[in-house]
Amino acid sequence: MSSTFPAAANPLDLPAEGARTSTSPPPVRKPRTGAIADRLFGLAAKGAALLTLAMLIGILLSLLAGAWPAIAKFGLGFLTSSVWDPVQNEYGGLVMIYGTLATSLIALIIAVPVSFGIALFLTEMSPAWLKRPLGTAIELLAAVPSIVYGMWGLLVFGPILSTYVQQPLQRLFDGVPYLGALVSGPPVGIGILSAGIILAIMIIPFIASVMRDVFEVTPPLLKESAYGLGSTTWEVVSKVVLPYTKAGVIGGIMLGLGRALGETMAVTFVIGNTNQLNSLSMFEAANSITSVLANEFAEAGAGLHQASLMYLGLVLFFITFVVLSLSKLLLQQMQKSEGKKS
Repeated sequence: MSSTFPAAANPLDLPAEGARTSTSPPPVRKPRTGAIADRLFGLAAKGAALLTLAMLIGILLSLLAGAWPAIAKFGLGFLTSSVWDPVQNEYGGLVMIYGTLATSLIALIIAVPVSFGIALFLTEMSPAWLKRPLGTAIELLAAVPSIVYGMWGLLVFGPILSTYVQQPLQRLFDGVPYLGALVSGPPVGIGILSAGIILAIMIIPFIASVMRDVFEVTPPLLKESAYGLGSTTWEVVSKVVLPYTKAGVIGGIMLGLGRALGETMAVTFVIGNTNQLNSLSMFEAANSITSVLANEFAEAGAGLHQASLMYLGLVLFFITFVVLSLSKLLLQQMQKSEGKKS
């Protein structure tokens, strides 16, 4: 009787493994564009860098060309003269340079410790539910227009500073050598100290935000290891977080300093806009480079007056360049000292 089961298939009749059983055409390879895209991206990045450098050189050359009549007439004596008399065509930038440097220094002295405390609290000590709203509130301070800070400083902060700080200090140090002169001046609440405090309030959001961000970059394993060895919060921050993030911290401070050096409207409202420097009092009305540019450039006639204002702009450009160069040298020195320790 014949079997009803089919005969076993011959293994030789099976298609070889991997053999193509379909008659569909092979897939079409797309041309490679990665190398071309990389080259175009590199050219675009290089062009952006060169464009920025060209703009910087263009600004410098335009300032030099505009300031050349004042440079030729006054020379470097412009930096040490306190005379500013448009009627007699005699100009000196000492008062403005001093006002710019003094207000920026006061702003840094106040803003850096406060910003460091804010960043430390947000990254190490704040409860989780408070971190985001508090951080957002601090960042929103950077969005307030500078003219609003200036109006608030003139109408609200100035009278408070005069009533509760300047007048009590003048009564306390009346007749005391040096200290009495340091707090002298009419009790009107405007001057170098007032401008410095307003600038500090304005740059705190920038410095605090950068410090907070770089503190959060520190690997948690490093901090947890330090805490596990019994370190306090301050020891962790000073010996682990700060050494790891020093470049970012210094960058944030330089960002705030650049903001303070270039601020115009807020300083114009509260510095007093006086081109004479009668004393070195913190409450003395003075002027800054940016405020004198804002007040006089629109009305300055062609000639030495306009050239002197351009000279002040060139000086501010140079001050900013020196500050950035010193920050770079400081970072390089810190890296060298670390190499010697290791």
